Amino acid sequence: MGLSCAHDDPVAGLSAGARAALERAAVVVGSDRQRAAIAPLVPTGTEQLPIGGDLAGLDVAGDRPGPTVVLASGDPGFFGVLRAVRTRWPEPDAITVEPALSSVQAVCAAAGEPWDDAVVLSAHGRDPRPVLHACRRLAKAVVLTGPAFGPAELLGGLDARPRRAVVGERLGSTDARVHTARTPASPGPASPGPAWPAAWLDAGAWHEPNVVVLTDESPETGAGRTRSWATPERETPTAWALPEEAFDHRDGMITKAEVRALALAWLGPGLGDLVWDVGAGSGAVAVECARLGAAAVALDRDPGQVARARANAAAHGVPVDAREGAAPGALADLPDPDAVFVGGGGREIAEVVGACAARGPRVIVTAVAALERVAPAGEALTAAGYTVDGTQLQSARLAPLGEARRLSAQNPVVLVRGVVPSAGAQEVRPAGASEVRP
Repeated sequence: MGLSCAHDDPVAGLSAGARAALERAAVVVGSDRQRAAIAPLVPTGTEQLPIGGDLAGLDVAGDRPGPTVVLASGDPGFFGVLRAVRTRWPEPDAITVEPALSSVQAVCAAAGEPWDDAVVLSAHGRDPRPVLHACRRLAKAVVLTGPAFGPAELLGGLDARPRRAVVGERLGSTDARVHTARTPASPGPASPGPAWPAAWLDAGAWHEPNVVVLTDESPETGAGRTRSWATPERETPTAWALPEEAFDHRDGMITKAEVRALALAWLGPGLGDLVWDVGAGSGAVAVECARLGAAAVALDRDPGQVARARANAAAHGVPVDAREGAAPGALADLPDPDAVFVGGGGREIAEVVGACAARGPRVIVTAVAALERVAPAGEALTAAGYTVDGTQLQSARLAPLGEARRLSAQNPVVLVRGVVPSAGAQEVRPAGASEVRP
């Protein structure tokens, strides 16, 4: 049974069916706050159980005779307790769900934001890194926070794109509050993070529970674009491994399409991932990863190439955090990656690969043209505990030959891959822990 997040009195929105269920309940399970709210509606003698952080109250209730009411905030079926209830009472016909207005609906209404184009994420009771990476990538996100990862941790971990943030605290209570702030863009290595008000980055300033709405307000990648026929929209582009002509680049200094195709397959970028493109050049790999849903950082020592990477990201309508800096030193300032692509293949390849591996990504892919660099790259990955393989790519493209066609050979490139043994070559996304917001 859901308790509304839209009223000072969460009981005010209960339906007649919900009230009747409370009157005949033998057991009521919920948090202290929820059980206190419905206390006037529960007959004397009804057993009341705390749900507990481990949901142990559901196990106890399962052993009791008679009807059980499980209390939840908002809609129990939306990032709520219904999934856990179904594991204890697996027969759906034995369950009646009474939903209420959810915190997502309430905070989006308070923010004046439609939420059919938002991606809802939960950092409650799970690793928050995929949530943070998704927020770096998405045009609009609603984040269900947790005690260990609230607004301060979320906002402090974002990049410098201009955003609007709306935080709803204790929605549905008498002391509910809604706060709004904006941050301007401040790209570049001198100020890589967003300029939120200092008070917003104080973890102790926020009251639980709270929900955050984030909207990207940059003109190239922001929210407010025309929606398609589904929500969320199609998650993959219609094409990838785009031709070199799709990117502004200098003197052929770009990872060729055929190489990018295999590199993307090995990197496995997706929503919730953060990918480094080290020695990014034009940023083509970073842009392709962003088009596939990942957050991406493009690092290059040449300021002209950094400008190209930013321009290419804008041209393709995706956010890429392009930074000027030389690896391996500049890697220390980057957030931990899930996957890494190392281009260029310079003399420092072993040192760069080793520094990347020290940050623990599930996979590292390097592209080298000089055979002398293959062994150092592989040895650095092996020394870091990665399982190493690789392949040489040599393609030939159709080219005009008068009225006929010929094959035009491309320079061979070797891709060396290191994979964390526990991840496996095909495992591209860590399994999240079960999450419930009762």
